[in-house]
Amino acid sequence: MEFSPFNTIVKRCLQGMEMEAKGNPEEANHLFRQGWEEATNEFEKFLAAYYVARHQPTVAGRLHWLTIALEHALKADNEATKSALPTLYSQISACYDDLDDVENAKKNHELSTLYGAAPSDKGPFYHGTKADLQLGDLLIAGGLSNYQSELVMNHIYFTALVSGAGLAAALAKGDGPERVYIIEPTGSFEHDPNLTDKKFPGNLTRSYRSQAPLKIVGEVTEWGKQTPQAIQTFRDKLDNNKGEIIN
Repeated sequence: MEFSPFNTIVKRCLQGMEMEAKGNPEEANHLFRQGWEEATNEFEKFLAAYYVARHQPTVAGRLHWLTIALEHALKADNEATKSALPTLYSQISACYDDLDDVENAKKNHELSTLYGAAPSDKGPFYHGTKADLQLGDLLIAGGLSNYQSELVMNHIYFTALVSGAGLAAALAKGDGPERVYIIEPTGSFEHDPNLTDKKFPGNLTRSYRSQAPLKIVGEVTEWGKQTPQAIQTFRDKLDNNKGEIIN
């Protein structure tokens, strides 16, 4: 399945993280547990178990839930969960280290390193905006952030999820219609560090950034658009988010 901030389990995890930020770990743990109980597929179970692990009182309990998260991530076997494997193996390694299990700590550290290479995502890739662009046009870094109005961005951002690009288009500045373009990176790219392991393990949104231009090679006209009310709720959450953008 594709990651979506409007998915019920993802929303439970977001609500739990909000409680963590407010210094209410008991309510956060309740929300994460609720997400686990409501999860219906491998991706949702992986995500919920990862957050349940954060609130375990013992190292053994944390290791138990991280191992469950890893099992479901491997069963899901998609690009999103692959990006989470370095984080999962690294945290499992740290648990074994705390338990003085040198052999398993080393094995999982090696697995974390193995999966921690550059993005393997082959796309297709998308960029959401309200700008009216043509085939062959180049999107370049240096524009103003949609989320911090005075910040000039050193990278140009894109995603492999058309729904994610659609959400970016809805949140973009401007009065024009929402546009989702199919793009090709013209140079190397990296995981978006503003998402990778900052809120979710790995890069579940399959969001990337590059200092090289992105070439427009097509346009998508249909994607799963959210209601104006849902978009406004999401926008309000972003407006209340005081976190620093890694530029």
